[in-house]
Amino acid sequence: MAKEYDYLLKVLLVGDSDVGKQEILSGLDDGSTESPFCSGSGTAHKTTTILLDGKRVKLQIWDTSGQGRFCTIIRSYSRGAQGIILVYDITNKWSFDGLNRWLKEVEEHAPGVPKVLVGNRLHLAFKRQVAAKQAELYASRNKMACFEISPLCDFNIRESFCELARMALHRNGMERIWRSNKVLSLQELCCRSICRRTNVYTIDSLPLPPSVKSYLRSYALTSSQCLNTVLNNSASIAKNLKCKTATSYHLKHNVRNGCVIS
Repeated sequence: MAKEYDYLLKVLLVGDSDVGKQEILSGLDDGSTESPFCSGSGTAHKTTTILLDGKRVKLQIWDTSGQGRFCTIIRSYSRGAQGIILVYDITNKWSFDGLNRWLKEVEEHAPGVPKVLVGNRLHLAFKRQVAAKQAELYASRNKMACFEISPLCDFNIRESFCELARMALHRNGMERIWRSNKVLSLQELCCRSICRRTNVYTIDSLPLPPSVKSYLRSYALTSSQCLNTVLNNSASIAKNLKCKTATSYHLKHNVRNGCVIS
C-alpha cells in the first residue's frame, strides 16, 4: 500500500498559555481519525498534510501547555522535533516578552532546529500591543521566519507551516530531491535559453553587460546542459591533441629509420 505522504515532520507549538495555540490547531485540516486528541501529560497532538512544491508533507503537530510546570514536557518532545512554532498574542505584550524563556528552553534541547515566530489573533489588531516591526526585528535577530496569523480569518496559518516545513526539509538535505519540480524564475529561464544556444567560451562575445556575462558564465558552468557542451568541446580538443601527438610520433619514428614520407 502506497504511503499517503512523501515526508513526515514533527512540529512543536511553543508559547505561553492563552496565546491561542489550540485555535491554530483547529484551523488546520485534520489528517487522521484519532486526532486532535489530548493526553494526560498536558499535550495535544494533531496531524495535517500540506502540499509543498508538488510533494505531500505530513506534519505531526504537538501543542504543549504554556504553564511553567510543563517545561519538562518541552524538554522531552523538543528532542525529536524537526520544526518549532513560537507563538505569542499580538494583543498581549507579556506573551511576547516571555518568548526569550521558551527560546532558551528550545535551543538548549533542540539546537539548530528551524523556528518560525507566529503572532496570533491578527483579527484583533485594533488591540495590538506588539508592533509588527518589533516582532520582525526579534525574528531576524534569532534567525526565524515571522508571520502574523488569524485563525478566525484563516489567514497565514498554512503559509507559516509551509515555510517551517521548507526550512526543515532544507536543513535535512531533502529539498534537492524535488528541486526540479519548482517553477523557474524569469532570470533562470533566460539563462537556460541563452546557454542552450551557446557555450561558456562564447559568452564574452555576447552584447551584454559585464555583470550579466559573469552570471551567465557561472550558470553555464553549473548547468548540466552547458556542462555537456564543455565536456564535448574538451573531448574534441583531447582527440585533436591525440591525433597530433600520434602524427608527430610516427613522423619522428620514420625519420629515425631513414624512411621518407611522400
